[in-house]
Amino acid sequence: MTKNLCVVLAQLNLTVGDIKGNLEKHIEAALKARDELKADLIVFPELSLIGYPAEDLLLRPNFIQEVTDSLAILKQKVTGIYCLVGHPHSQGGNLFNACSLIYNGETKGLYFKQHLPNYGVFDERRYFTPGETACVVNIKDIPIGLVICEDLWTEGPALQAKVAGAQIILSPNASPFEADKHERRVLALSKQARDHQVAILYTNQVCGQDELVFDGGSMAIDAQGEVCQLAGFFNQTLFPIHISANKDISIEKASIHVPSQLERIYQALVMGVKDYVNKNGFPGVLIGVSGGIDSALTLAIAVDALGKDRVHAVMMPSRYTADISLEDGLALIQNAGVSYETISIEPSYKEFLATLASSFKDKKIDVTEENIQARCRAVILMALSNKFGHLVLTTGNRSELAVGYCTLYGDMAGGYAVLKDIPKTLVYELAQYRNQLNPLIPERTIERPPTAELAPNQKDQDSLPPYPILDKILYAYLNQRSGIEEIIAKGFDKETVVKIVNLIRRNEYKRRQGAIGTHINHTSFGKDWRYPITNGFKG
Repeated sequence: MTKNLCVVLAQLNLTVGDIKGNLEKHIEAALKARDELKADLIVFPELSLIGYPAEDLLLRPNFIQEVTDSLAILKQKVTGIYCLVGHPHSQGGNLFNACSLIYNGETKGLYFKQHLPNYGVFDERRYFTPGETACVVNIKDIPIGLVICEDLWTEGPALQAKVAGAQIILSPNASPFEADKHERRVLALSKQARDHQVAILYTNQVCGQDELVFDGGSMAIDAQGEVCQLAGFFNQTLFPIHISANKDISIEKASIHVPSQLERIYQALVMGVKDYVNKNGFPGVLIGVSGGIDSALTLAIAVDALGKDRVHAVMMPSRYTADISLEDGLALIQNAGVSYETISIEPSYKEFLATLASSFKDKKIDVTEENIQARCRAVILMALSNKFGHLVLTTGNRSELAVGYCTLYGDMAGGYAVLKDIPKTLVYELAQYRNQLNPLIPERTIERPPTAELAPNQKDQDSLPPYPILDKILYAYLNQRSGIEEIIAKGFDKETVVKIVNLIRRNEYKRRQGAIGTHINHTSFGKDWRYPITNGFKG
């Protein structure tokens, strides 16, 4: 006899620490899945009641108690549908990363995550004790295993579930976005499905959380490893999966569209800004617009994230600002329809030079005077931020941050670094992608050689190698962790490689003081980059 099962994957935007708000989302989603979608089961993401990652909130006993109380409320208020909910579980003096299958006020299954990631952005062993055993439950006489996130990226838990009789595995996740993460997920999950001949229902949250972005991508995979349905990316949805079970499990199939990596990266940047600004209660954002590519892309992302009415641009020309920079900056602002004002830094710059004249009288003009200009602009932006409450978005990119081509307390000053993990070459690709949606960034801004405009006729390549070369060296050193000799062996000039690696090392102190920004790469300047500032290693 064929058994039919409707499972809803709850791809939700959850907020770390907002246990009450997250609980309300659980209740609303479960009741909608039961009443409107006629679902038998709803699957929430990993640690869904508290959001992910909760970090040291997990060390607070009152936090854990509130979670326990909220789980009891969920059991009480939602009946008539199975709910798989993620939460921390305290037992025997240990804390577990757990998920509970609840139904009509009872816990029908409780699973503890076995493989606790402790690399990159993850630090789960700081908080949790690993589980050891499988959990398989019967829903409508179909044996279903529970396996949390990392457990499906490793050998063991899926096999345990299969041995215990599972035909379907439910996998709640909090899997952060990276540029190629979806492709790697599909490979890992498809292999597990084929190896163990089980269907896998994968649920992931979708939100921005400080430097992390979670992209969703919830999916259903059959026992042959084929992706049958995909819930999409960066969208909240209650996504129903219809399953029929006889001797084998059959999943209803649908057409699948996977956006390009470039599109997903752009969407991740938009979501990172949107959730950081909104969840932290800022009324809007401030952006210093220079007429250059970085501030142009930052403004475009901010407008797409928040709407034009919550974005305010400030143009801050100096004696070195070219007319075309002013023209392109104004064209960008008019295209975007955002409010703006122009405040020259020339008066404050002159005043600083006059104030320091006696101290500098025997010194040549150098980078010091360039940095003063950047810091004049920072003072203006931060003063406006303090007065009106808007968050300053910094505009520096990954290439500049890597080698210190940025000014501490100058262009690094602000609350969120939108392009912190975006190499300069990718900045141009994203700008071109954004203009395909509708022309916003002036074409001349994209075509023009990049310049900081802090000195006469200045170009970035006066002090840096061309960005296509720089970014390849950075990718090898940062992402692939290649040493100097390995990079040289790939065909790069020795003097250039040594110079770049030394710049990376010397500028760690700057990056430690910079704003957080959206994580895109497998190795970003953030939680997954923990190098000592005082560092004598030269390889």
